[in-house]
Amino acid sequence: MMEIEIEVVCALPARRRVVRLTVPAGTTLRQAVERSAIFRDFPELDPGRCRYGVYGQVRDPDTPLAAGERVEIYRPLPVDPRQARRRRVRRR
Repeated sequence: MMEIEIEVVCALPARRRVVRLTVPAGTTLRQAVERSAIFRDFPELDPGRCRYGVYGQVRDPDTPLAAGERVEIYRPLPVDPRQARRRRVRRR
């Protein structure tokens, strides 16, 4: 079976972690994240609420990965950016 190399990345404002993996071809985003065990380093994140993507594009967790892809974990935002912008405008 052919294997591919990928990265799984998770970042918070104060820290980040990059895990490089060699996985079987056909591995999905979800499987790569599980295999990386990256959430052990981020216990404050709920894996069920996070979204996944590749190079800034949100993708379905069941999307198969290609060699060299970088899986990104997107944490839920505490405030909708549009609402935050409106609040800043109102304060001015």
